[in-house]
Amino acid sequence: MNDTQNQKIMQVTEKTLVVGIDIAKKTHYACMVDERGLLLKKPFPVFQSRQGFEFLRQEIQRAMKEFGKTDVLVGAEPTGHYGLDLRQFLHERKIPFVAVQTIHVKRSKELDDNLQTKNDKKDAIVIAKLIKDGRYNYPRHLQDVEAELRVGSTLRNRLVEERSALKNKLIRWTDIYFPEFRQVFGSFGKMALAVLEYTPLPVDFDGKSVEDLKALYRQSDGLRSVQMASVKKLIPLLGTTIGVSEGTIMARLEIQSLTTRFKQIERELAVLEKELTEMVQATDEYMYLSSIPGIANPTIIDLLSEVGSFTHYKHPRQLEKLAGLMLRESSSGQHRGVKRLSKRGRRRLRAILYRVALPLVKHNPAFRQLHLYYTTRQENPLKKKESMVVLCRKLLHVLFGICKSRTAFDPQRMIQDIPALAEGL
Repeated sequence: MNDTQNQKIMQVTEKTLVVGIDIAKKTHYACMVDERGLLLKKPFPVFQSRQGFEFLRQEIQRAMKEFGKTDVLVGAEPTGHYGLDLRQFLHERKIPFVAVQTIHVKRSKELDDNLQTKNDKKDAIVIAKLIKDGRYNYPRHLQDVEAELRVGSTLRNRLVEERSALKNKLIRWTDIYFPEFRQVFGSFGKMALAVLEYTPLPVDFDGKSVEDLKALYRQSDGLRSVQMASVKKLIPLLGTTIGVSEGTIMARLEIQSLTTRFKQIERELAVLEKELTEMVQATDEYMYLSSIPGIANPTIIDLLSEVGSFTHYKHPRQLEKLAGLMLRESSSGQHRGVKRLSKRGRRRLRAILYRVALPLVKHNPAFRQLHLYYTTRQENPLKKKESMVVLCRKLLHVLFGICKSRTAFDPQRMIQDIPALAEGL
């Protein structure tokens, strides 16, 4: 058992009231135990409202007075967005709040009655007993810029996903009704979108000269200049089009609707990127994070939205656990299992780190040499994917180090523990 675990256990003393809450959409259930796990108050409902939250606070104060407690520790599972209101309520009133892992609750609920029964009242008791045993974490309460970056980054990802879905739909419809379009326009730029907006089908070109089309496309929003070179390449192909000629009225409406929404998302993303960039550039850590070659503003936004400020962490291993990059193995006796990633953490943070590591290997000399060293060393060479995972962990250490020490990225310092590389850089 590590020192951190001991500290958590020691935090629950005979003067501590432990409150376990099972979070739900409308009605939560809370129960209270002491430092030994003795049930002081049976599970009771807490409604998702101001009155319900105030009732919980009053019950906590009443129990502390009745049982002679001077401290309180409230905990719950991280059940999505349902518990955010309650967490804020407790935070504003200086009531400590901790989080119990859902997997721990699931695996501990049979200890008392040896039954697989699951209900809100039972879960509240299980959560409270896990807290008194020190089986909890301290969730970050995001505020100010950190909260804005989290919300903004989530919105940006949703818009990017929606834009990708719209792009796939446009490709499908053009393949069916206007296959020649994709032969000329390789991407959905502003000119391509103008063509789809005003002439989404081959039949829409009938009776129109190049000048007529140019005047038509000039009406498109956001198109500064009309470049007709691609359109002139497209026109000769229309006479031999193989596009479907049935259902064109609804197909035209569908393509125009998709095009309009696609352009709207492009505008929303441009505004959002500008706002997020201004916010992240105002943070204290931006100067140090941007000093790493290969890390751009969108990456810094994503990192800070997932991690928050790196200065809030005491050791980079906390960041590894947050990203689910800790190693696990199943060994017994003389058998030694294969080490694999735990993947117990923020999946999106893990994906961000991997996406960042790929360009770093290509464009950052220090990371490129480190990747080459890991994959070609004589003792225990790693596969390329294994090396990328190690580089993700290394990147977390680097980010933590430069933000904690408030210094710019130094490639020589990053690889100084590997003499063979430190001499050759």
